[in-house]
Amino acid sequence: MDKENLIKKWLSDELTTEEWEAFRRLDDYKSHVKILEGAQNFKASEVSEVASLDDLYAKLDKQQISSFKEKDSNTWYKPLLRIAAILVLLLGIGSFFFMDNGTRNFETLISEKTSVALPDASTVMLNSKSKIAFNEDKWGDKREVVLDGEAFFKVAKGSKFDVVAGTGIVSVKGTQFNVKNRKGYFEVKCFEGLVNVQYNGQNKDLPAGSTLKIVNGTMTSDMTSDIFPNWLNNISSFKSVPLYEVINEFERQYDVVFSLENIDTSRIFTGGFVHTNLEDALKSITLPLDFTYNIDSDNHIRLYKK
Repeated sequence: MDKENLIKKWLSDELTTEEWEAFRRLDDYKSHVKILEGAQNFKASEVSEVASLDDLYAKLDKQQISSFKEKDSNTWYKPLLRIAAILVLLLGIGSFFFMDNGTRNFETLISEKTSVALPDASTVMLNSKSKIAFNEDKWGDKREVVLDGEAFFKVAKGSKFDVVAGTGIVSVKGTQFNVKNRKGYFEVKCFEGLVNVQYNGQNKDLPAGSTLKIVNGTMTSDMTSDIFPNWLNNISSFKSVPLYEVINEFERQYDVVFSLENIDTSRIFTGGFVHTNLEDALKSITLPLDFTYNIDSDNHIRLYKK
């Protein structure tokens, strides 16, 4: 059997024992295996669960089908989606692993979380709609991660470790901390050790149990009794944050869109919501504020005052 058919049957898990041995003898066997491993680690629906190839196909089917207006009469293109998924794996994730400059990128979609192992045994837990990048080849000389979104870091002891988050830089040598870098919102929580935060020319040390928050350029400090971020347990919690940040986080966790009627999104909110039940989550943010909501069939939510 030729190489192309072997790869196709491998991707669909249809190889016989003899074909499997032939596949293992291919010159680029290890590369194909690494691609699939990367696909499994690239998108995870939960912190401890890894998405399968079939899950990737299902997501692509769902996303593509929703973009067609004539959903029922255009079923002929579904086989093409499976082929497109394979191309994404071979071309997209393949280049992700084999870029010459050693840069590796990880990204989560809405309502997804994933764990990333760094070259020095440090770990990063990525929250929903977040991404990181780091240079694996230069890691021995410079431990640096670029973050867009939110992540929890467990840093192995060693040389200086930097998290570049927009205009902020969080520096440590070995500790545990959470960084949230969203539009107009920057927050660092230190759970163990000591972190140094540089932001727009300001410099501040945060010991364990401390929180630094910058909202639209205004910096505030606070204490926390948490021993790790609540979002690791599928709970988003907030203390004195603008309501718009709560709404934005809700949309990132549930893949919904809000329309707000006569609501001041700059008002301050303290509370939280779970990531596992939409109705319970909505009640957690609407009841304290005396809001009412209606859920449309297409995951559109209308939020308004009673």
